[in-house]
Amino acid sequence: MNERVAKRVSISGRVQGVAYRAWTEEAARRGGVAGWVKNEPDGTVTAHLEGAEAAIDALISQMHEGPTAAVVERIEVEETAPEGTPVFRVVG
Repeated sequence: MNERVAKRVSISGRVQGVAYRAWTEEAARRGGVAGWVKNEPDGTVTAHLEGAEAAIDALISQMHEGPTAAVVERIEVEETAPEGTPVFRVVG
């Protein structure tokens, strides 16, 4: 069964100013993942991912690399409640 799940992801490293959010939006839409992504004041990027668990896990694997200019040092993942977001978008 493809139950809708959600995960909150915090990405640390050189992830702001390198098109990480736009890259994530494109990768999420390609993979059928809904949610959002935003820059945080501390220099990290936060993403809320919703959809089939396999699709979310595949996206998180890709997020370890990100766009060419990014240097991902750490990704923290926690399960969270789905928000019912219908598409993926950059929110901040």
